[in-house]
Order: sequence, then structure tokens, then C-alpha cells
Amino acid sequence: MKLVAIGLSLALAACGAQQTTETLADSVRIYNDGVRWQRFEIAASRLPREEQSRFVDDMDARAKDVEITDYEVVRLDTRGDREARVQVKMTWYLKKQQIVHETHALQAWERHGKQWFLVDEHFMRGDQMPGLVDREVN
Repeated sequence: MKLVAIGLSLALAACGAQQTTETLADSVRIYNDGVRWQRFEIAASRLPREEQSRFVDDMDARAKDVEITDYEVVRLDTRGDREARVQVKMTWYLKKQQIVHETHALQAWERHGKQWFLVDEHFMRGDQMPGLVDREVN
């Protein structure tokens, strides 16, 4: 019985020693999956706290007209260990028109502590998507 208790203690200690810093790829996936599947609260968790509520409201409003059918991370460029730019290709359609569009967006990410946050997202090229600002990210 002592051997089982020791083994369990070692296993729990190993779990606690695992990396607790969220990777950029994890954050990008969580955010974009959340937007894709209309889990806006989950996606919002990857935004600065002061922007989360407005984001959920804006996404709920956009979801009445726009359906995102897929996304793909095209490029992920880190700038040191605290900044990154991510190019995402989204496939979507307007519910009234049923015509499939493709849009590339550029996302700016920053790491604060152990978590990555999306701090900006802008239209890059392709079809202009409602709710995506047409402005260059530095």
C-alpha cells in the first residue's frame, strides 16, 4: 500500500511540474476554434479582459448574418518571446446569400505572464468580411 501511495505522489508531482505556460499555437487554436464554432466566451478568454464583453456582444450580432465554415493558420511569426503575428485564412458566407468567401486576416498576439492574448486583428486580403477592420497590423 505504501508503494502505491508513493507512486501516486510521484505521478501527481510530475503533473504539477509540467509546463504551465500556454503556447502561442494553443492560444491561436482556442481563439479561432471559439470564433469558428460560435463559442464566443471561450474565444474571448484570449482577449484582454476589458475587451471580452464587447467582443462577445459583437460576435453574437455578427453571427446572425455571417457563418464561418473553416479557418486555417497560414503563417505564425514570432517576434521574440512576447509578440507574434499570425495569418489566418477564413472561409465564410453570408446567410442571406449562401456564397462562399475567403478572407485572410492578420492577428497580433502578445504574451502577458503565462498566457497569450490577441491584441489586434485586421483584414489582410481576399473578400471583405463583416466585422473585420481593413487596417494594417504592424
